[in-house]
Amino acid sequence: MEKRKSVPGLFDRALYRLIRCIFLLLGRIDPDRAGRIADRIGGIWFALDGRHRKVTMGNLSAAYGDGLSPEATRRMARRVFCHICRIVFEIGWSMHLGERRFVKHFRIYGADHIRAARKKDRGVLILTAHIGNWELLIAAAAMMGIPVSAVYRPLDLAALDLFFSDTRSRSGARLYPKKEAMRGILRGLRNNEAVGILLDQHAGSSVGVPADFFGRPASTNMGLALMARRTGAPVIPAFLVREKDGLYSVLFEPEVPFINTGDSRRDILENTQLYNRALESVIRKYPEQWFWVHRRWKLKNTQSAPQRQPGR
Repeated sequence: MEKRKSVPGLFDRALYRLIRCIFLLLGRIDPDRAGRIADRIGGIWFALDGRHRKVTMGNLSAAYGDGLSPEATRRMARRVFCHICRIVFEIGWSMHLGERRFVKHFRIYGADHIRAARKKDRGVLILTAHIGNWELLIAAAAMMGIPVSAVYRPLDLAALDLFFSDTRSRSGARLYPKKEAMRGILRGLRNNEAVGILLDQHAGSSVGVPADFFGRPASTNMGLALMARRTGAPVIPAFLVREKDGLYSVLFEPEVPFINTGDSRRDILENTQLYNRALESVIRKYPEQWFWVHRRWKLKNTQSAPQRQPGR
């Protein structure tokens, strides 16, 4: 794990212990009951938080258009809030699980895809998103015996950042803060690690390129395409989602082949567009489990990445 920029102070350490205790207590609640409690809390949050409710319903309406009625949009938006609340209880629940108990709750699909990618001995770039319970994805990959590292954005509250850093790294994963990640990613790939990168949030003008996402241009971080182009590391989409039977599915999708046009800018645009399509595909399958509360689309009057025609 990379060295922190500053040592947490006395207050931050005390708050960290309090946060940890809260999560441990929440994790003691029976999962079925915890789900019902989370749904009630999510319903209250949805009713009171007008700002995020408006963002969520606006995102859903724009993404699905006439495919969702206003009533259906509101119901789905409410379920999104409930899903996010469930994540909190699930993190606490996972803190009580040893490895033997942990594996009983997960089904793994497409493991051959990541195993084949690792055989190339160039490391693996894991394309993922804030869908399902992304906080458990690192542990799920690690339980397969795959060395894992991940890029993350440090949280503003130091105690909360310390808590999540510790829970994410307890399975042995290395963590690289987003602004200082390049050296760590390259080292991880040289060691044939699987490096997880979340690509589903607004990137801004300095590191983002416009790529179509649910029919609208969205500023998408170009870092994954740059790393794939520079290192030749295969890109494997991977997600962890909650199923109706209470179990979790770990989904490893087929490798996303890198498009090499001979033009560096076009390579970045076209491959970033492919990554967005992979994310959109899984979100459409599990729409209530994506982070619709985020203002993903902030671009205006911006053209999307050029679309590659079949056979070109």
